[in-house]
Parts: sequence; C-alpha cells; structure tokens
Amino acid sequence: MVRLKHFGILLLLLAFSGKRLYAQRTEIRDANISAMVNEVGAANLEQIIKKLVSFQTRHTLSDTVSKTTGIGAARTWIKSEFEKYGAASGGRLQVSYDSFVQAADGRRITAPVVLKNVMAILPGTDPNDKRMLMVSGHYDSRVTDVMNIKDFAPGANDDASGVAAVMEMCRIMSKQKFSATLVFVAMVGEEQGLYGATNLAKRAKEEGWNVHLLMNNDIVGNSYGMETDLKDNKSVRVFSEGVSALETPAQAAARQSAGTENDGKARQAARYIKEVAERYVDQLEVKLIYRRDRFLRGGDHTPFSQQGFAAVRITEMNEDFNRQHQDIRTENGFKYGDLPEYVDYNYLQKVTRMNLSVMANLALSAQEPENVVVLTAGLTNKTALKWEAPKGKKPAGYYVLMRETTSPFWERKFFVKENAATLAYSKDNYYFGVQSVDEDGHESLVITPKPGR
Repeated sequence: MVRLKHFGILLLLLAFSGKRLYAQRTEIRDANISAMVNEVGAANLEQIIKKLVSFQTRHTLSDTVSKTTGIGAARTWIKSEFEKYGAASGGRLQVSYDSFVQAADGRRITAPVVLKNVMAILPGTDPNDKRMLMVSGHYDSRVTDVMNIKDFAPGANDDASGVAAVMEMCRIMSKQKFSATLVFVAMVGEEQGLYGATNLAKRAKEEGWNVHLLMNNDIVGNSYGMETDLKDNKSVRVFSEGVSALETPAQAAARQSAGTENDGKARQAARYIKEVAERYVDQLEVKLIYRRDRFLRGGDHTPFSQQGFAAVRITEMNEDFNRQHQDIRTENGFKYGDLPEYVDYNYLQKVTRMNLSVMANLALSAQEPENVVVLTAGLTNKTALKWEAPKGKKPAGYYVLMRETTSPFWERKFFVKENAATLAYSKDNYYFGVQSVDEDGHESLVITPKPGR
C-alpha cells in the first residue's frame, strides 16, 4: 500500500502545446484493492449465469413454489449464495429479502403479488461513517411477450450478467472491512416496470439511508454490436443524469448562474468511476454518456435518481438486440435469444472488476469535505475556496480539482492539507471541485463548490 506521505503531493502532470492540454497521469494502486480486483474470476461469473439460466424463466410473475423453476427458485438460490458468503465473512454480512406487495397496474402486473429483492449488507466499520454504497443488477427475465411467464427466458446477459457481477463482488468484498456500508442487491420486477428498485429507493428515502452511490449493472456481458458489427471488449458505458429530478427553483437558479448542469451528483460520480476504474482495470476505457439512459429503455438506477440519490447505469458499449427480449428461436438460419453462449465472460470480468475497484476505493476513503464554497465577494482573477473537514475518518488532505468549462473530465489536481486554497486561475474560466484523500490515496467523491462569501 503506497501512502501519501511516501510520495508527497500527487498531481496530474500537465504539458501545454499551443491551445491543447495533455494530461500525464501517475497511477498509484492500493495493493489490497488490486488483490480483490484480481480475484474476480470469469469462470465464477459464467457459473453464476448458467445457474440462473437453469431456472428456465425468471419472469417476475412466474412460479414461486417450484424448487427448480421460476422466480421463486431463482431468488432462493441467490439468497443461499449470499448466506454462504456471509458465513465466510464471519457472520458480518446481513442477508435478507426486501419483500413488498406490488399492486396490479393494469398493464404488466395483473394482480397483487409479493415481490422480493435479494439483499446482502456489509456494515461499515466506522460508526461515524453513514455512507451506503450500493451495487445492483436485476434477476428477473423476459422474452418477446413481456407477459409470457411460461416459456424459456434465459436472460443470460439481461440481466444475469449484472447479478453475477453483484454476487461475485459480494463474495470477494464481504471478506474485507470498509469504513462505509456496502449493499449488494439483486432487484426484482425490472422488466415489468422497475418495481423492485422503485420500492427499495422509496424505502431508502423514507428510512433516511445515506445512499451515497448506486451503480446499476444492466446488460454488461456482451462485446458485440449488431448492425455495426463492432466488437469491443475494451469499453463500457456509464450513463448519468445531469439535473436532479428534485431540483428546487432556487437550486435551478443557482445552477444556471454557475453553469454547473454537468456537475450534479450523478455526473461527479461518473467521473469518479472513470478515474478509479481505469486506474485498476487494464485495457478498459470508461465512456461517460451524459444521459440518464438509452432511448426507449429504462433501468433500476432511475428510481434512485428520482429520490435524489447519486445513481448511474453501467452498460456494455455495444448491444446486440437479437440477444435481448427475444423468444428462443431460429429464423433463416439465425438463432435468436439471450443465451449463455453469447456472453463474453472475459469482458464481464473487466466490468465486474471496474465496479469492485470503485466501490472499494470509495468505501475506504474519508468522507467528502463539507460546506465547500468558492468565494465571490469581489472581482479577482484568482480562485479562493474554503471548506470544512468531514465527519469520521480524518483525511490526510484534499484535492482541489480543475478543468476547462468545455472539458468533461478533471484536468488538474492540487493537493493541500489546509481547509482552504487559492489558485492563480480565474473562477470565471474553469470549473472546480474538492475531494478528501486519506493517507493511502483513497479519494472521496468530488463536491461542487457553491458561490459564497
């Protein structure tokens, strides 16, 4: 483990050439996180997916009595696996169903039904750290007719791949200790209308959970794009919303004044995901997509966004729609369907490693600085910022981050130990952010400063 005191100020080294800005990054990996990342196994992910497919259908309204077929058998098995991980964790992992009654909707739910998310919670070790970091995938599946509860609906990529990532992360991370609380969730009811996520997000809001970040993994195991014929196992997309659904008129006015429509919680989290994932996972580029989701599609991150939490969707770079929501059939010599043989398990291994590295780095970090302000009391060509130390674990210092107003990514980092910084760059010409960093180099999420005096 490389400590900050061993390498002093960690900066992005920059070289200017004309009007272009080139960033040379110094990558410093925590050995413990790297060990967890390397433990993610493609064969383990394949085994989980094939087991989920073996239940024939995981349609939300399918059989709940059979021990071998249907949604009931699937959730029982997922819970039993979480419980095995819990035993290996020394009993620290808390496994349960998040059960609720979903009313008929006159559309995709025909009658009131008991639905169950499957959850595993690893409590944080710091009682002053109330952060909850969540990772999810949905375990229900479907074919062409969303109301077909009988036919074979393997759902290998959509979304056994996401559930496999969640389970493999839980297996590895539940053996470790983190300051923040980790929540691993297999969601139900996604294909019928995001019902499992909607219920859980509402519960989180009502019970005052500090959901600091939700990473929703949905369709993350395919590296081939139909029509374009692109094959890409080195890229993954992170979708993030811009403006919060809960933004007040006063907040909207402040955002419009400062021009921070790309600096909301979800997009700050997306930048964090890109930086940390590319640090720990070789041959993977994280593509930030500044949209909540794809056209004509939805996902379990959306209900969390609508409750005001930072939530993003992680999805493969190129999709094959012949392998999604399809009846299993052969037409004109072409086999349709979301089957295990079409999953790229080495690619899924990378995506799982990405999730794990981000969750671990954030869970080990100090919390974010509080009351971050950019001073606007007078006209000046410098930028002065101030903030307060976070509660709980004491940071070794802070990074003040800076980027051009047209840049999607942070371009410079300045390390300071104090709770204030003055930079010889105009606040009118750049965006700034502040994050905590501990002595081992784990960074918090970035806080966007508010104008103040």
